[in-house]
Amino acid sequence: MWFKNLQLYRLGQHFDLSPETLDKRLHKKEFRDCNPGETATTGWAPPLGRHGSQLVHAANGRIMICARRAEKIIPASVVRQLLEDQVADIEATESRNVPRREKMRIKEELVFDLLPRALTRITNDYAYIDTTADLLIVNSASASRAEELISLLRDTLGKLTVTPLQVKNSSVDTMTRWLLGKSMPSGLELGEDCELKDPANDGGVVSCKHQDLSAEEVRNHVKNGKYTIKLGIQWKQRLSCILHEDLSIKRLRFDDIVSDEADQSAGDDPASRFDLDFSLMTLELSDFLPALVAARGGEQKS
Repeated sequence: MWFKNLQLYRLGQHFDLSPETLDKRLHKKEFRDCNPGETATTGWAPPLGRHGSQLVHAANGRIMICARRAEKIIPASVVRQLLEDQVADIEATESRNVPRREKMRIKEELVFDLLPRALTRITNDYAYIDTTADLLIVNSASASRAEELISLLRDTLGKLTVTPLQVKNSSVDTMTRWLLGKSMPSGLELGEDCELKDPANDGGVVSCKHQDLSAEEVRNHVKNGKYTIKLGIQWKQRLSCILHEDLSIKRLRFDDIVSDEADQSAGDDPASRFDLDFSLMTLELSDFLPALVAARGGEQKS
């Protein structure tokens, strides 16, 4: 299980629950399918999917969890058309206008009638707790989706203090200096993508993809006043990603050298392969993330 996007959070206290204890806690809110009248359900599922039964997967002080959401899909266009037809029929047969409150009631009844026949969409959101560094790392491109997982975890455990990871130096300033050619910390190199924004309220955005970011034509945009809000970087030729101004990480990719290590050591069964991938991924991130935080002046403690 290789993460593609990272939302980084600091735990407010040391996470001292063992994987076995956490598994028992998560079973209290284990995922279940929607009942006929429900629009959505959320709960914990095995990170190993159909190949596992435990709700946690632990390795080297890191514990992976998986929040699963089932959502009934009822197209808004279908509801709107049925509502319009029913309102038109009432107005024609009863010679009266249908007030807004009555329309809302009819709409609710339509949705309730459609629920048992609706298709269900299943989504899984993964995260892992680094008990050695007291970090929570969520595999999500959306901060709001990550917050949903955290809310479920907090509700499950009863109490959990979690805040977005903060750094001392402005991410925008740091990325802009790197793009201008300022020295980058050892192991970090510029990638091939960036996004630059004009500081004016209605200022434009310049997106550079698959380009030499050290080229003068790219740096001229910065010299003319634009600042960096997204920046592609590489780390020790082992991973690459796009850094965002809010400290989130997108398009995370582990390079061939890491993939080769996984392939050479891979087991025959899915559980062994999952465990190996998880161990290699968290090992790489435990090296990369502290270096990234240090490169931005260190962590800003609240």
